[in-house]
Amino acid sequence: MPCPSLADRIDALLPQTQCTKCGYDGCRPYAQAIADGAAAINRCPPGGDDGVAALAALLDTDVLPLDLSRGAPGPLTVARIDEAHCIGCTLCIRACPVDAIVGANKRMHTVLADWCTGCDLCVAPCPVDCIDMVPAGRAWTPADAQAGRQRHQVRQARLARETADNAGLMAAPAESAAAPRPAAAHPDGDARKRAAIESALARARARRTATPT
Repeated sequence: MPCPSLADRIDALLPQTQCTKCGYDGCRPYAQAIADGAAAINRCPPGGDDGVAALAALLDTDVLPLDLSRGAPGPLTVARIDEAHCIGCTLCIRACPVDAIVGANKRMHTVLADWCTGCDLCVAPCPVDCIDMVPAGRAWTPADAQAGRQRHQVRQARLARETADNAGLMAAPAESAAAPRPAAAHPDGDARKRAAIESALARARARRTATPT
């Protein structure tokens, strides 16, 4: 079994809420940036001071104070949709990094609280302000982190497939348009062809008439 990379080991210490508060599109890209020396270890509010300390120990570097410009740490919250005011726009579904919101277009949406990472990415897109972040009443666990990572990976893979499929659908009409088309028949050519056929038929009829019975 291959040895985990440095980015893998860093990623294993991150909370996997996929909140993007660090400035990266999920925990794994942030882990890679830390491994590459492109990002500091103190940009993860959900990880808090304990997360910074764990990363410092792994990397054998100094502990930094948490960058509070990225957000403040706190207890786990989960999204709650006021279903009476939900208009079914699906914007929150598209924003959720772990597919924790279910529903359909113009149908009421709801949050799977056990799946919600508390990232709050669904709040801003809601056009009717019907989503609140409320206390989860429990702590975020390593099992939650593992599940969050897996759901995010599944979602990213699905989005990549959809993008590829859409690109294929867009390319097909373009290829059809670019394909050479049979040349349109010229009216004069058609007339000559009909005249030749009629002449041949006339000769055949003349031969039948001239043939003795």
